[in-house]
Amino acid sequence: MKIGDRTVLVCDCAHSIALDGAALGKACGDGSAVTVHTQLCRAQLDRFEKAVANGQPLLVACTQEAPLFSEVAAEVAPDTALTFTNIRERAGWSDEGAQALPKIAALLAEAALPIPPTGALTLTSQGTCLVYGTDERAIEAGRQLAKHLDVTILLTNPKDIAPPQMMDVAIFRGRIRSGRGWVGAFEIVVDDYAPALPSSRGTLGFEPVRQGASARCDLILDLTGGTPLFPDHKRRDGYIRPDPDSPVDVAKALLEIADLVGEFEKPRFVDFKADLCAHSRSRKTGCTRCLDVCPTGAVTPNGDHVAIDPHVCAGCGSCAAVCPTGAATYALPPAITVYERLRTLLTTYRKAGGVAPALLIHDPRHGDELVGMMSRHGRGLPARVLPFALHEVTQVGFDLFALALAYGCTHVRVLTGPENEGETAGLASQVGLAEAAFSGLGYGSGRVAVIDAADPDAVADELWALPADPVEAGMFLPMGPKRTVTMLALRHLHKVAPAPVEVLPLPPGAPFGRVSVDVEGCTLCLSCVGACPTGALLDNADKPMLSFAQDACVQCGLCKTTCPEKVISLVPEIDFRDRARGAAVIKEEEPFCCVSCGKPFAAKSAIEKIVTTLAGKHSMFATPEAANRIRMCEDCRVRDQFERGNDPFALGRPPMPRTTDDDLREREEAQREAQLAAVRQKLM
Repeated sequence: MKIGDRTVLVCDCAHSIALDGAALGKACGDGSAVTVHTQLCRAQLDRFEKAVANGQPLLVACTQEAPLFSEVAAEVAPDTALTFTNIRERAGWSDEGAQALPKIAALLAEAALPIPPTGALTLTSQGTCLVYGTDERAIEAGRQLAKHLDVTILLTNPKDIAPPQMMDVAIFRGRIRSGRGWVGAFEIVVDDYAPALPSSRGTLGFEPVRQGASARCDLILDLTGGTPLFPDHKRRDGYIRPDPDSPVDVAKALLEIADLVGEFEKPRFVDFKADLCAHSRSRKTGCTRCLDVCPTGAVTPNGDHVAIDPHVCAGCGSCAAVCPTGAATYALPPAITVYERLRTLLTTYRKAGGVAPALLIHDPRHGDELVGMMSRHGRGLPARVLPFALHEVTQVGFDLFALALAYGCTHVRVLTGPENEGETAGLASQVGLAEAAFSGLGYGSGRVAVIDAADPDAVADELWALPADPVEAGMFLPMGPKRTVTMLALRHLHKVAPAPVEVLPLPPGAPFGRVSVDVEGCTLCLSCVGACPTGALLDNADKPMLSFAQDACVQCGLCKTTCPEKVISLVPEIDFRDRARGAAVIKEEEPFCCVSCGKPFAAKSAIEKIVTTLAGKHSMFATPEAANRIRMCEDCRVRDQFERGNDPFALGRPPMPRTTDDDLREREEAQREAQLAAVRQKLM
């Protein structure tokens, strides 16, 4: 069977999966019956060898034996593109395995989609390692690592430590005040720093301490058991912090850190376009969503936008999930690939006869493990629950939730695990936004939720209890950037909503809404137009006018912060009416014309506000004649200044300031005159 450009090999794993080859071929769109193997990895391995020898891209519906298949492919046809997907634990091994054909077809169609490569950066470690501890355990760990790495031991608050018989590793005392960096490029600042005394006898002594010592290293093994040196320390490459009281954890850490020598490739998890960022304008702070949710500190302010350090970024994707403009997008894989995977999964499931699908978003680590345990030791996944694996579950946002429901999902569940501890703030905000939007459209509560459990039975119980509330599926393509795709999904959900509303209120902080302007107080200074990073606020080159395009507003608040009159407020909502798709005039007025030449040059309300504020109250506009200059255009204002005797050059040009060069030049001229006079005297 072929799906797209890939040949698909299917195995029922020794008849443990109920597979009908003819029905599967029809469900996958191939038309012909699918050959269902029973022992593709053993007795029928020659069939795999024959398929891989053709050189065509190959999809094998088995992940357990992927190492074996990859090894065989490397010998037979190393250039053949080979991918795998799991239909056994995710579909066939279930109490509803006999009804799982639509799900299996959907999983195969999704896995057959091409995944574009992502960018990467290279990290280099020379093996310079700092072991940071408190007692003899740090010294012993340092000695073991010294066989593989260049080790320095730093002891904080050491007490009653016996001096080693041989100083085979460098030992210092000190307390790390601050640290930054990543594998291959750590920088630390140490207080109470001192080297060990070689003359130590009963207990290890140290030289006089000094403060603020700095050092660099490639790796850090933290055995202090105290406060971590870095936020979200479990994801800081090159920083390993086991429990010093657990010999097993310490042994694992030693094995792990000993291998961190050489060059390593790290994915660029996030693509960032600074010109789309709505963080700041003219030193006024607007959107801080990514800064608020980044657990590692990889996102920092950088002028009018933020900067994302790819070396520090751990790839949780929270910044991409909450970014309202699409300036930050997840790149592993790109969002458009995720959208297409979701559309293919759900449309194939529906075409194959599946009904009322629910989506389980999980990662390939914790999620796959729990799904495997549910299928091996429990009821497995329900036939209508479609697993959807992403690199990180914290990368998902409101856009994917809306798209899933628009494609017919009854519910979306996001499975988090221990690795996500401290990283779910962004996910929680997106689930809250989805809850408010879908409830407001009459879909009820609980359509989107997080499952935070490590017990497979608890996860299974929640998934099997999901009600099959139908949602009418849409057929649209997920085209365009994140915001466009989100609005496509929302407009479909509004069209088929149980209780549609023209204007959907949203919670504060939502990235959709309008600006409310107190028209009476607005002077049309248009500062808000200059500050708006998305073009939601617009002016008019021909007359004083302020317009607003609601579809472009991301509720960053820069207009509100910038407005000198403080007449702007934010109203989070989604307006489904057609008028919200274009620019609507908020305020307009006739231009103010120069009282001297009649040229229109400003808004009438702005000039009146300036006159009221400055005329007779400021020294430059103390007289009626001076105040009248406010009502003049820029040319007439200068002309009037000169005509009324206020010419700044009326008293002549100011004297030129003297410099050292002038003094030296006059001295040289005087010396030459003296020399010439002496010569004339001699000649006479």
